[in-house]
Amino acid sequence: MATTINLQLISLEFKSPKILKSTMAHTSSNNGGTDQVLVEETGSVRTFILNRPKQLNALSSQMISRLLELFHASEGDSNVKMIILKGNGRAFCAGGDVTAVVHNVRQGNWKLGADYFREEFTLNYVMATYSKPQVSILNGIVMGGGLGASVHGRFRVATEKSVSAMPETALGLFPDVGASYFYSRLPGFFGEYAGLTGARLDGAEMLACGLATHFVPSERLPLLEEALAKVDTSDLDVISAIISGYSSMPKLKAESPYHKMKIINRCFSRRTIEEIISSLENEALNKKDDWISSTIQSLKKASPTSLKISLRSIREGRLQGVGSCLIREYRMVCNVLRGEFSKDFFEGCRAILIDKDRNPKWEPSRLELIRDDDIECYFSKIDDEDWEDLKLPPRSNLPPYAIAKL
Repeated sequence: MATTINLQLISLEFKSPKILKSTMAHTSSNNGGTDQVLVEETGSVRTFILNRPKQLNALSSQMISRLLELFHASEGDSNVKMIILKGNGRAFCAGGDVTAVVHNVRQGNWKLGADYFREEFTLNYVMATYSKPQVSILNGIVMGGGLGASVHGRFRVATEKSVSAMPETALGLFPDVGASYFYSRLPGFFGEYAGLTGARLDGAEMLACGLATHFVPSERLPLLEEALAKVDTSDLDVISAIISGYSSMPKLKAESPYHKMKIINRCFSRRTIEEIISSLENEALNKKDDWISSTIQSLKKASPTSLKISLRSIREGRLQGVGSCLIREYRMVCNVLRGEFSKDFFEGCRAILIDKDRNPKWEPSRLELIRDDDIECYFSKIDDEDWEDLKLPPRSNLPPYAIAKL
């Protein structure tokens, strides 16, 4: 996540010889602002570059709108065979620019915040059902919305610099951007573990659990991109073979949570958050393990409300398609923004992103204070005549691989 800046309109009037002026419709800026999404055109390949490096490429509303526009235009252009998505600087994308969302909601209009998530989730759905290969270069930080902008695509290339997490429960939110779809499809109950604790995963772990499809050492990325730019095909096998030619098989570190799958499956398969924590505490009694202790601490520091809605969301996601997951998550985030039961999201953003005291005061403060009916309200439609469910764009003539890519 990142703090917001004065958001400016995006210009695609480029001066660099490497970056050609886009023939697609574009929004220009008269404020002299730096372009937030850059476009490179090389043969039949379009490379979209997230370009807010000082903000770790946190997704502003302008960036999301621009990416949607570019993805739609490229899908309708028969000259485009492949999309490459990457970030400028040390991050691919550190997530959504949630402080801008919080600012809007605090001004008294939660629906402005809902508009942000509606467009972001629509982008996630377009990527998940995209008819052309998307290759995401995850060379750096990949958090929250950064996973939503990449995992739904066909190829995800991790490196030794990759750091991935969905830290939403520490912010009073829940793993969104379709995470209830892709986390629920990780091996065993690893998705519940990662989603509830906000665990940070490196490139090797991303590859092992399936969040990444390939691991390429960062020094080889320029050669990989050069090779991809030369192909004039959307053939998945050809593209996969090219990426594999630059790939290596990384070794998991000794302390990797992926080595703890037996414990994760025993504990995170439990029905409730209370049972998960109790199971972990029983494991801790039987053996001294720093990982178990830190996992318990992560859960106890998170918003109790967030933990409960996150577990239910991931469990429901196991039985739903990506579109249904996004529609449900949109209902959930609208209920979070309204803050009628809990205002933990605003308190989490205050403590972690704004004041940075890292000491949120959750309310309700304990799991046992939250009733099943309280959780149910997060999954219900909003009782507001001006509100409507997320309307996903119709997608037709999709190839089979576009339905599910994990």
